[in-house]
This record gives sequence, structure tokens and C-alpha cells, in this order.
Amino acid sequence: MPTARTKMIRAKRINLRATDRQERLIRTGAETRGVSLTDFILESACLQAEHLLADKREFVASPKQWQSFLEALDRPARVKPELARLFSGASAPKS
Repeated sequence: MPTARTKMIRAKRINLRATDRQERLIRTGAETRGVSLTDFILESACLQAEHLLADKREFVASPKQWQSFLEALDRPARVKPELARLFSGASAPKS
């Protein structure tokens, strides 16, 4: 459930249109959960977005691909002079 702090920082408005059936269904869901219509809609939409975005962050690999990945992780790190220079803040050599 949202806290008083969460409600205070809400500054953006999202307008939407719904059919009578959709509105009744959503209201009934919110009442059943004991939350406001706004909280119910936001929680539901955020949960759906998190599930959708999880598909973009989680990848499936075959056993062979997974083994190659683990081997790459186990290899010692190599210093790459170009990256070291980039992250050190030193400017590139002038030609």
C-alpha cells in the first residue's frame, strides 16, 4: 500500500478512457483489495510494465552458451590501455 510520502510526491497526471465494463471491473478490483482506484490502477500498470521489461533484462542461453559465458567470467581481467586512458580522465594524445 502506498504511504503518505508516496502520495505527496505524485506530480504527474495520467488520463485514460474506459468502457463502462472496464471501469466497473477496475473499481471492483480496487474495492476488493481495499485500495483507491488510483492506487489499484498504478499498481496494476507498474506490475505489468515490470513483467514486460523483465523479458528485456533476462536472457535464455543454451548449456553451451552458458558454459562459454561462465568461462569468460572466470578469465582474469585484461587491462586495455585505451579504456584505462579514457577512464583516467587523461585526454587523447594530440597528433
